[in-house]
Amino acid sequence: MSRRLTRITTLAVVVLLAAAPAAAQFWETRGVNIVDPDGRRSMLRGIGLGGWLMPEGYMLHMGGSWTSMKQRVQDLVGAQEAAAIWDRYRELYVTEKDVEAMASWGVDHLRLPFHYEVFYDLSAGRFNEDGFALLDEFLGWCETYGIPVILDMHAAPGAQSAGDIADSDGQARLWTQPGVYQPIAIHIWEEIARRYRDDTRIIGYDLLNEPVTPESIPDGAAALRDFYDRLVAAVRAIDPNHILFIEGNYWATTFDRLTPPFDSNMVYAFHKYWNATDQGTINYLLAIRTNHGTPLWLGETGENSNVWLHEVMSLHEDLGIPWNFWTHKKLGTTTAPLSAPIPTGFQRLLDYWNGQAARPTAQQAREGLWAMVENLHIDSTDVRPDVIDALFDPTFGSARRPYADNWVPGLIPAVHYDSGVQGMTYRDTEYWAISGSPGGGNNGGQYRNDGVDIERSSGAAAAAYNVGWIEPGEWLEYTLDVETTGTYRVSVGVASPSGGGGLGITIDGVDLGQMAVSRTGGWQVWAEQEFGEVQLTEGLHLMRLRAGSTTGYNLSAVRFELVSSDGTDQRALRVRGLWPVPAASSARLELSLAEAGTVTVEVADVLGRVVRSHEAAMDAGRDRLTLDLSGL
Repeated sequence: MSRRLTRITTLAVVVLLAAAPAAAQFWETRGVNIVDPDGRRSMLRGIGLGGWLMPEGYMLHMGGSWTSMKQRVQDLVGAQEAAAIWDRYRELYVTEKDVEAMASWGVDHLRLPFHYEVFYDLSAGRFNEDGFALLDEFLGWCETYGIPVILDMHAAPGAQSAGDIADSDGQARLWTQPGVYQPIAIHIWEEIARRYRDDTRIIGYDLLNEPVTPESIPDGAAALRDFYDRLVAAVRAIDPNHILFIEGNYWATTFDRLTPPFDSNMVYAFHKYWNATDQGTINYLLAIRTNHGTPLWLGETGENSNVWLHEVMSLHEDLGIPWNFWTHKKLGTTTAPLSAPIPTGFQRLLDYWNGQAARPTAQQAREGLWAMVENLHIDSTDVRPDVIDALFDPTFGSARRPYADNWVPGLIPAVHYDSGVQGMTYRDTEYWAISGSPGGGNNGGQYRNDGVDIERSSGAAAAAYNVGWIEPGEWLEYTLDVETTGTYRVSVGVASPSGGGGLGITIDGVDLGQMAVSRTGGWQVWAEQEFGEVQLTEGLHLMRLRAGSTTGYNLSAVRFELVSSDGTDQRALRVRGLWPVPAASSARLELSLAEAGTVTVEVADVLGRVVRSHEAAMDAGRDRLTLDLSGL
């Protein structure tokens, strides 16, 4: 009997051990590093999804807080229509395709900012299941592409600062009315912890974005620490697994009373904007890491020129500090990887809200708002490859690359200078913002995110954008791809109110001289001014455009026209390619023209009979023509 019971007990133990699930593994801090579930130092390069679950006025060019934006939209189209518009906004701003794209760029973690109202209805005092369902869907996308997530309370109940970015009414009520709002914030995090404590797709919780305790609080640092102590204790009572990211006071820049660490699995999260790119700006943070053996995380940075971004990211990577860029998408921007175009109808609304236009009709407002929202889908956005390269290409600061195919003969837009950094592919007097105020290097705020000043052209310009605000001594460099050895006539598209500025051209280090820019009558009154002739051989060449000791002009494009090749007049056309092959209803033909003119293309059958003819006016240089083959 005794032996039989022993055998049964042993068997039961074996069965229980075999059925027990493997222990879940989470991201954690290990010394001064953040490691993944496999123990590898990771979470190095991330992006924040600002504007999605916490819309900010500056990202939509509307200004103001999220609450004020909702009120303005509702005032124009009514509550029901406004709700439908914002629902569609949330549906399109971030999709699975956005996550897929960011994975392809090299992103290894995402920070998800959220307004507390996504998960909690303050007036009803209950949680929003739709918000949690949306988060679950998003986490599923991130799991598909292998990108873990940090949850960030970007707008807390009552507002953690007096600014628009906290959706404040002008008061930081999280601090001035702590008995009302702090328990709600803690309650929300408790619910998040309860639902996601075992979710290994989540790295951790960024508990409070950019707190700013008001001056009316006698000891703001103590008030912040007191809130963190109660919040951390509440979360840890439910969730012992996830990393807690602790942001400092005054927009995540100071950590008074937040040291030594008050949790065994926490990270100090700081933000960096509009200051110098050297180590001296963060030495006080490195001291915290050294003295307390706790990791640092640059949880937000951006809103500056490519060279600033590259230097900041490189500095932090060299120091072993992971970073998270702000932000992946905005409306009409050069400073994010994705830019949603501003529709004409929505611009009219912006003009109205800015006091520059009459109130639109309800129909005009509906059309403008729906057009803006539809443009937020990634398929409708303009990709800014220069921003992506500055963030994720390790050679960005050391190697040039052509920004576009600058074919000669042809028209070279001034804004198609090579990709690179200040002093490598361009020189601009003000190429980043380190003054403590928002901005970057591009005064015109269009097309590219370098120090070069670019604006949209108007009038009869040769290119859609032009380089402006040109200062003496500035220069731009271009990789040219010359198709035919010969003599080329060079002309430059310029606009100048008064004339007199100097512009020089150098090719492969050979100075071709300088021309005096003539008066055209305005900054957007354009004329092509002949520079002279140059001999070029087939292949790649490097051209530099340099401003003289005086300027006073805008620059649109440089045109190269083939005058002669091997001593003969050149009016020929070269066929470079035809695709698809075989073709069905249509085909595209790539041509290279020595000079502008009318091109006639004849389509023949296998017996040589002309079965279709197509005529088109084309510019000099490389161009494409679509042939209609339907019915053949």
